[in-house]
Amino acid sequence: MTVAPPNTYRAGPDERGHFGLFGGRFVAETLMPLILDLEIAWNEAKTDPAFQAELTHLNAHYTGRPSALYFAERLTEHCREAAAAAGGKGGAKIYFKRDELNHTGSHKINNCLGQILLARRMGKTRIIAETGAGQHGVAAATVAARFGFPCHVYMGATDVERQKPNVFRMKLLGAEVHPVTSGAGTLKDAMNEALRDWVTNVESTYYIIGTAAGPHPYPELVRDFQSVIGKEVREQMMAAEGRLPDVLVAAVGGGSNAIGLFHPFLDDTDVEIYGVEAGGHGLEGEEHCASLNAGRPGVLHGNRTYLLQDDDGQILEGHSISAGLDYPGVGPEHSWLHDSGRVTYVPITDTEALDAFQTCTRLEGIIPALEPSHALAQVLKIAPTLAQDKIICMNMCGRGDKDVFTVGKIMGYEL
Repeated sequence: MTVAPPNTYRAGPDERGHFGLFGGRFVAETLMPLILDLEIAWNEAKTDPAFQAELTHLNAHYTGRPSALYFAERLTEHCREAAAAAGGKGGAKIYFKRDELNHTGSHKINNCLGQILLARRMGKTRIIAETGAGQHGVAAATVAARFGFPCHVYMGATDVERQKPNVFRMKLLGAEVHPVTSGAGTLKDAMNEALRDWVTNVESTYYIIGTAAGPHPYPELVRDFQSVIGKEVREQMMAAEGRLPDVLVAAVGGGSNAIGLFHPFLDDTDVEIYGVEAGGHGLEGEEHCASLNAGRPGVLHGNRTYLLQDDDGQILEGHSISAGLDYPGVGPEHSWLHDSGRVTYVPITDTEALDAFQTCTRLEGIIPALEPSHALAQVLKIAPTLAQDKIICMNMCGRGDKDVFTVGKIMGYEL
């Protein structure tokens, strides 16, 4: 369904937490007072100069922002050679927004710093979080250690096995990691358990949701904490090229790194935007996590959004080689941007992501996480088709240390 374009793509959500038909807050009655308290605290904090000043200071001196904007010269030349081999003259310039250089190795720290300040502001004494790839779990454990909070992280048992380095990092940071064996033992199941914990410990506990999903106001506040990415790209690209990029590309699981890059550009309609979903083994079966390309609207984890579900409305497990994209839904703002036509969402398979992972590593000396490797595969597809004076900016949202066991096993190495 395509809807008429609004006057601005940056105004949502409305006062009920809706982006068009998506979003809202579908939560247990026990949780509603906490959600309303969080909304009040967030509305106060986002207009509080002291809160914003502390967050800016932490972003600079703890996280290491601004993260670099990097011209991927050898990857650009690779795409130009590919275009020439096909008889063309394309090969757009490729830039990486290097959020993998942040403290903890991904974009997740941007959001966790903002939310830990909210938790302290609300007088909470205990932190819980869910994680898939482990990067959000590490970031949540990091800020909990920094501010002296006990931290409990729920992680699917499947992800615990394939993300061993991050599990150990969380434990080093003092967090208690709870493996979740229900379902497929992945991100969906971890989020289910975190919500159960929250219902049980309503007074003391703050739930740091890691993606731009969940009940209102989480999609908004996560987006706003992550929008530092896109704001920096605007300034850095003007300094580097004297203009905005022609194309933005980011991986989309729940969608926090992507909405952080996209949101400051949504009203710049000359900028083409691609969100890249996990195509797994292909969309013809059920072994993928491309909810926008192959799902339909429903309700999960407190919000209405596009979901992978069967004819009876039961949520499908899905599949991705990337633990961070292995989620059968997506943030509600992405669902609205999909239906409005402002952002184009495309699937990339496991195989394509692995090829991009290796190409980037060998040409640029940057080992990407498997999540941004999906975005990189899309960049490698479109860059040879664009003129050489065009500019693509991709969010390198995580580093690949955590994925060496997964990739090594596939490549036949025993680590």
